[in-house]
This record gives sequence, structure tokens and C-alpha cells, in this order.
Amino acid sequence: MTATRQPAAKRMRELREIINEHSYRYYVLDAPTIPDAEYDRLYNELQRLEAEHPALVTPDSPTQRVGGQPAAEFPAVHHGVPMLSIRTETDTEARGAANFDARVRRELGLTETDPPVQYAAELKFDGLAISLRYEHGLLANAATRGDGEVGEDVTLNVRTIRQIPLRLRSRSPPTLLEARGEVYMRRDAFERLNARQREEGGKTFVNPRNAAAGAVRQLNPAVTAQRPLSFFAYGVGGTQGWTKAPRTHAGVLDALQEFGVPVCDERAVVEGAEGLSAFYRDVGARRDGLPFDIDGVVYKVNDLELQRRLGFATREPRWAVAHKYPAQEQLTRILDIEVQVGRTGKLTPVARLEPIFVGGVTVSNATLHNEDFIRALGALVGDTVIVRRAGDVIPEVVAVLPERRPRDAREFVMPTVCPVCGSEAVREEGEVDVRCSGGLYCPAQRKQAILHFASRRAIDIEGLGEKLVDRLVDSGRVRSLPDIYDLSIGELAELDRMGTKSARNLVDALQRSKQTTLARFLYSLGIRHVGEATARDLALQFGKLDAIMEATEEQLAEVPDVGPVVATSIHRFFAQGHNREVVAKLRQRGMRWQDGESKRPATGSLAGKTFVLTGTLSSMTREEATERLQALGAKVAGSVSKKTSYVVIGADPGSKAERATKLGIPVLDEAALANMLGGRA
Repeated sequence: MTATRQPAAKRMRELREIINEHSYRYYVLDAPTIPDAEYDRLYNELQRLEAEHPALVTPDSPTQRVGGQPAAEFPAVHHGVPMLSIRTETDTEARGAANFDARVRRELGLTETDPPVQYAAELKFDGLAISLRYEHGLLANAATRGDGEVGEDVTLNVRTIRQIPLRLRSRSPPTLLEARGEVYMRRDAFERLNARQREEGGKTFVNPRNAAAGAVRQLNPAVTAQRPLSFFAYGVGGTQGWTKAPRTHAGVLDALQEFGVPVCDERAVVEGAEGLSAFYRDVGARRDGLPFDIDGVVYKVNDLELQRRLGFATREPRWAVAHKYPAQEQLTRILDIEVQVGRTGKLTPVARLEPIFVGGVTVSNATLHNEDFIRALGALVGDTVIVRRAGDVIPEVVAVLPERRPRDAREFVMPTVCPVCGSEAVREEGEVDVRCSGGLYCPAQRKQAILHFASRRAIDIEGLGEKLVDRLVDSGRVRSLPDIYDLSIGELAELDRMGTKSARNLVDALQRSKQTTLARFLYSLGIRHVGEATARDLALQFGKLDAIMEATEEQLAEVPDVGPVVATSIHRFFAQGHNREVVAKLRQRGMRWQDGESKRPATGSLAGKTFVLTGTLSSMTREEATERLQALGAKVAGSVSKKTSYVVIGADPGSKAERATKLGIPVLDEAALANMLGGRA
């Protein structure tokens, strides 16, 4: 190795160790010790060094998680130790545990006077079984279970799962270690994924297991990398050269955890049928609160020598059993499809079902998300369907059985007017949701409209929070937005937990809020697609509210960063008579601002640049980022267009990042944004 490469090689080794350590703390322990910006700086430094010295790149480098060409097909992998399925027990809590314990004791020749058998009890994850083969501590390949003897090589895809270590955390790892486990998707990650799919008009997934399995078997690992997958190990297959190998199954799991392989903490060592039954009962009581789906628990004889003595029956181990919970999917029939209007105006079709007991509760309603979802599902009123419920997730229709369709089944038609207030129901181009256009008028949106109006970046009414708005609307004291300015101290003081002092403070805040700016007032109205930047641009362009209300779509589209979709939204909002009525009543109550705001030229190092923020930033809120960008003369827009200068992405960025790539607009991470803001994240 040349002298110039020696310092680089040393630094690259240091960076790999540091980054892998922080990845382990972030993805496995969920206890990060450095901010994301610092992690990005280290990662970028390693990327730069690897680009300068490609011969020094190692397979366990964190930069190598996503790479390579998409596979034409998955090569076959022969499992040295078969990945066998285990027997399933579906009997009641006590009998299921007792049946297994009785079989084990009988096979071991134990009598009633012998001590109880010790078991390792774990969760039964609802995912895709995977075997991770580590050779001398390095991840050599990953394979699916397949038929138990032969699986598929999915190494490139599994390397994208950041929980899975590319190198074991050990200076003297086994020569060979096959970690067996389950790739799964957390419930919150699944909901975000489906929400993004619906937003982009893509296919939604039936359940987290299908989403995880489909992601692992993607031919293109770059697609897998975009799916939020997780992993838990539950045992080992073949091993070689494992000094001080554990003698119990619980010890194996502890050792895997020390190697840096994720193992679920929801496990226990128990004794006898009573211990198994108690574990089943305890997990069942907390099942809905778990962050991931399970369909049961697993019991395993803890002593590995006893496991060897028990052996296998055909293709199932005698020393393990899966004890399942009642199904969370059931068949029922759609009696009707009704439409609910949400707080933000979204019209959601809801299936009215023949009541069915599923996931521990009786279900009579299930969400159908939107019109496109119903069409893709092929659901008609009268159809027999599969309904799924997991945890606190709203029950969902996941499949239709067309072979059971009655002759009188009928198609659902999305309404063209809001079923609550009669305003026009609009589906904008490129969107999957239909929305009520009567945001200021619609009773279903009343609370949300008031909260947005009173928010700090809008009219800023201190003390008018969510709980108080709920009480005011639910009690009938506030029936429309302008009513908040008619509230008296005496009326407010009568509310529970309010008091005269708090009532006086709120009335004072309401009076102060009447003096505002045209930009803030426009933003406070909650017009679809009109964020703070657009509201400010409209105020500068037109100077007066009446001019904006009377403007044509063509005139509105002349405003910088206001495209046809935004112009149509603004024009449609002010074309609604009830929206104009609410605006008029607010002005009558004393809302005022300075007309004719001048078009002041932007100054600062970022003057003339337009930014779009998407995803969650770790070192600052998006509001703080917006303020700092605007302080440097930049504009912050809510949508990506050809006029956008940069798109800043945080965690879970959504479709704006993809649109930026399609338009060739530079995409910045949080570290790059911090540099533009003067290096202060």
C-alpha cells in the first residue's frame, strides 16, 4: 500500500467503525447519541474517500447497503440446516399450553414427580422468514425460507435493512453463524407507506406482512431500500467455530443480541404449562399496543440438549410450537357504502358491514380510503369481503370474493357535493382524495378551520387551543368561525376549567388578533395549497383582498409560484358564496390590515431562490427552517415546480423528492441545508 493510501485506509476503517456503531445505536437500540447532521457528515466523508480510493471499499461498509444492478431472478440457496416450520396450536390459552407441555413431558419420559420443563417463550412475528449467513463475522448472504430446503438469495435486498448488521459486533465471531429470523414492517411504517402510495396513486398493500414480503422479493434493491423494513432474529441454523456456544435457546438469543443482531425484548424463560399460559395471556392483553403485528406466541424447550433429544417429527420440531391468537381477518358482507367528511374536508367512503367479530372486537364499519381504492379492490355493495383489524388500526376491507357476488350488487358512486354542507366536492388533478370545498362553512371541518385560523403562524390567538375549541363547538357556543369574536368574558368563564382570568386573557387575545396582515389573513383561511409563502406572494401581487377575491384564474396564475392547480383552488374557494360570507363576517367583526403592501425586493444571500421542504427535519422544525431561509431572502413554497431552486428532504420525504428528481431540481439533505444557512443546524 502506498504512503498516500495508508492514512486514507486508516481513516476509512475509523469511519466504518464509527458509522456502524451509530447505526446500531439508532436502528437497533433506538438510542441515538449524535444528531443526524453529524451522522451525515461522517457518512459523506466516507463516501468521498471511497470514491477517491475504490480499491479500499469493503463489503461491510455502510455505503454498500444499497447498490448493484437489479436481479433478473433470485438464485437458489440450499440451507445447510433446513428452515422447518413449527407446529401450530390454536386451542384456548390454557389448553394450548397444557397440550404442548404434556407432549414434551411424554416424549422426555417425565413423570408427575419430575420438575417442570423450562421453556423459552417468544412472539410469533407476522413477516417473512429469512436466514442470514455470516462467515467470519461478515454477512455473506441472505435467503428466504423457500420450501425449507431451498430458498431464494435476497442478499442485495436484505443489505438495505439498516437493522441488520453487515458485520457482527465481535472481535472473534464464529467461523459460520446462520441467524434465523423474520423481516417485518412496523405498523406506523406500514401506515406511512400506504399513505404515500395513495398520495402518489400507487398500489396500496393489504397488510404489513404482504408489504414486507413483497419488498424483500423486489428484483431492484433500490426499491427495497425505500420500504421501511425491520428484522428480529429468533434462532440460529448452522454454526461452526462458535467458542463458548450457549447451552440454552435463551442464551442463543442473548448472544445474537450481543453480536448486534436485533432480537425482540418481548421474550421470557418460564416453567411448565402455567408459565406458558401466563406468557400467552400477558402478551395477548398487550397485543394491540405492540408496534408490529403478531399472530401468536412461540414456545420452545429452552435446554438445547433436550431439544436434540426430542428431535423432529416429519418436518416439525417436537420441541417447539406456535400458539396462535384468534384471527384478525374475517369474512363479512358490505351492506352499504357511506361517505364521511373528515376534519380537513376529505371525503372517505366507509363500508357498512354485517357485524363480525374480528381481532377481539365486533366490527360493523371499515374504511375504504378513496374512490380509486374501491375500484382497484373491485368492491360492490353486496359483496362478500375479507375484513382485517390489527391493533388500534381502523378496520379495513382488504379483499373481495367476486365468486360470492349477488345479482343485485351495485357500484358505489362518489358524491359530487359534500354530504354534510352541500358544497362542491372536488378531486384535483393528480390526487386520489375528494375534498369538500366549504372549509370555512362545513360543520365537519369547523374545529379544524378554527384551529388553523388561530394558529401561531396564521392569526395567532393565544389560548385558543384544541381542547377549548372542542368545548366551544360541542357546546354550541361557536357555530361558525366568526362566532369566536362574539365570545364574552362571562360566557367563557362558565366553561369548565376556564375561570375569569383565563377568559379575560382570551378575549384580550381575540381583540389583539383583529389587527393582522393581508398575508396572514389569507393563510388563516385554510385555502387548499395556499401556504404562507403563497399567501405572502398573493398579498404583494394584488395588495388588496377584494382584488384577490375577484381575480380570474389567469390573473392568479401570474403570481410567482402559483401554477394552474393553485390558481384553480384559490378561484374555486372565493367562488363559493358561503366562503365569501364568512370573510365578510370576519371583516364586520373588526378584522383589519394594511392594504397595498409594497413589492419589496428580497435581499440576502439566498435572494431569488425558491425552496421546498419535505419530510421531517431532525435538528430544527420545518417552521424554523422556513424562517431562517426567508431571513436570507429565499422563498419557501409548498409544491415543487420548474421554478423551484432546491428541494430539502428530511425523514420520510414522500413524493416531492421524486418530483424534484424528475424535474432535475437539486435535492439537499439536512446537512447541506445547514451549510446554506451558515453551518448552523
